[in-house]
Amino acid sequence: MIGNPAYPTYQVFLAVGIAALVTGLLMPFFIRLMRHEGVGQQIRADGPQRHLVKQGTPTMGGIIILVGVLVSTALIAQWTPGLIAAVVVTLVTGSLGLLDDIESVAHGRSLGLTPSQKMAGLILISIAFCLVAVNVCGVAPSIRFPGGFAIDLGVLTTTLDIAGTQVSVPWLYLIFVFLLMAGLSNAVNLTDGLDGLAGGCSMVVMLVMAMVAFRYNELDLAIFAASIAGACIGFLWHNCYPASIFMGDTGSLALGAALAALAILTRTEVTSLIMGGVFVCEALSVMIQVTSFKLTGKRVFLMTPIHHHFEQMGWAETKVVIRFWIVSAAFAALGFALFFQLG
Repeated sequence: MIGNPAYPTYQVFLAVGIAALVTGLLMPFFIRLMRHEGVGQQIRADGPQRHLVKQGTPTMGGIIILVGVLVSTALIAQWTPGLIAAVVVTLVTGSLGLLDDIESVAHGRSLGLTPSQKMAGLILISIAFCLVAVNVCGVAPSIRFPGGFAIDLGVLTTTLDIAGTQVSVPWLYLIFVFLLMAGLSNAVNLTDGLDGLAGGCSMVVMLVMAMVAFRYNELDLAIFAASIAGACIGFLWHNCYPASIFMGDTGSLALGAALAALAILTRTEVTSLIMGGVFVCEALSVMIQVTSFKLTGKRVFLMTPIHHHFEQMGWAETKVVIRFWIVSAAFAALGFALFFQLG
């Protein structure tokens, strides 16, 4: 463990710096490796035509993001049960994304695992995480809203005796955790469609989540969130337009799962959705588009996810990305302000 524990703020900022440095320095070697192995991104044929030039750009940069996060966290933080749970769920979800990326590259198509395969993986991951959060980390199965209002999702709880250990299974909260984790993982994945978009928005949200965890005296979770923000910074050096590498599902699914895990462990499930408002809007745009087309045969947006809508309107890719960063910062600030209104 490095950094003086007497100065926790210093440790959080140090985590950002170490993760950014590790990720930024390792990424060029990884890019060369991916180019040598011919591992490149498969671009959607039905996406914006201007994106076809990105075909073959090295992908799976999420691997190095996770390496940067792990190195920084391991050097600075203490391994509390909550931190272990957050790190494990991030790595396991990232591994699911890695399988998806490998499948996509191996078959030369933009789609990897089937939706049912992804969903099955996310179900297992979210169930395991929820049970650990409730029974090991002491997370109460309830949802808190700004203003002090709360909903108890532990009313339908089954207690099992497993090898002499009492295990509580809060069924309603189990469903909620799955929806939150699967929703955020897929939302970040949908956001990852422009150079620097998902990485920049994740960086903003994770910096605020670090402040939330720090405010709750969860220093180790704050260091973890700060490490993710730092790793995103190191990644953005190589992912900014025109991108030299993409994070792939390895990175996007892991980042979404990390945000969900931090939200649950800090009891900020609702405000985290506001902080990650850009991710939520990206996912909602796809849902609205699909629903509208099925019911009426008409599209609400020119193309979804919604960042493509603005591209189709004529906005340059860099303009869309920077403006979405600004909107993400506004959402994060709003969520952080409402965080202080939690009961």
